[in-house]
Amino acid sequence: MVINFLQEYFAKWGQQGMVDLKQELDQLLMLISGRCLIGKEVWKKIIDEFITLFNELINNGMCLTSLSEMLIEIVRLRKSYNCVEDDVLQNLIDSKYSDGRSTTEAEVVGLIISFLFAGKHTSTITSTWTGAHLLANARCLTSALEEQKQIIRKYGDHLDYNAFQEMDTLHYCIKEALRIHPPSPIFSRKVHKNFTVQTKDGNEYEIQRGHTIVSPVLFNCNLPHIYKGPDVYDPDRFGPGREEDRVGGKFAYTPFSGGRHACIGESYAYLQIKAIWSHLLRNFELKLESHFPETSWTKITSEPKGGVMVSYKKRQLLHTT
Repeated sequence: MVINFLQEYFAKWGQQGMVDLKQELDQLLMLISGRCLIGKEVWKKIIDEFITLFNELINNGMCLTSLSEMLIEIVRLRKSYNCVEDDVLQNLIDSKYSDGRSTTEAEVVGLIISFLFAGKHTSTITSTWTGAHLLANARCLTSALEEQKQIIRKYGDHLDYNAFQEMDTLHYCIKEALRIHPPSPIFSRKVHKNFTVQTKDGNEYEIQRGHTIVSPVLFNCNLPHIYKGPDVYDPDRFGPGREEDRVGGKFAYTPFSGGRHACIGESYAYLQIKAIWSHLLRNFELKLESHFPETSWTKITSEPKGGVMVSYKKRQLLHTT
């Protein structure tokens, strides 16, 4: 279904042209997330208005009430018509707490908005940074294309979950983009019991219960004693023989946080972005036309500043031997 969806979306690009990659990926991931969470029948009817309201919510914090009212109406329509769909929204509507209480409309709507923000916004940013780095680095782009050729030889055009799992090079490219541009630059946690931290120099510090600690992800993912040349985009640092993140310890790489509160959508995020960039690499020759984007720090997530202009020409990787 996902492959067909991507083919349908990118068909509008035509044979060649130029696009703002960030804008295109933003719209694409909104369509994917909305379809997965809200359901295809209703989604087709509200898509334009919903996207407008959601973007305004992200950009200036407004329209939360209007967005909530729209989603509440969808929930009520499903209940009134006894309509049952196979999607996340339906699962939330049908969910019950351990004491038997059903979820309320407000809880369902709040969770859907949270899921949309977590699943769409961060993936848009990571997809864009991945593309910008790939198109600015000829060696990485060549490696990613060669991997796609190998995948095609094995699977043809019938890519499935196993095919995406074998895209290690593309996985490392995404992972490296996340290391340099983590969507959340910091994480905070409340301390529930005393514990001791030992630094790499052997110094020990006791952290008291009740304190709030902050983990600066952006700083931690660029420590030079863990990541060689941290300012350089180098996906190979995660490959066999180096695995710098593992050598540095289980909390050396935390764009998805870590421990019991690690993001449960990590695998889904990688799969989603792999599907998008696998399709783009296989079907288009791409060139970064604008300067490599600077980082915008004006929002909660570290997104590319301004447009990311990319020219494209339609092609299809051959089944080479």
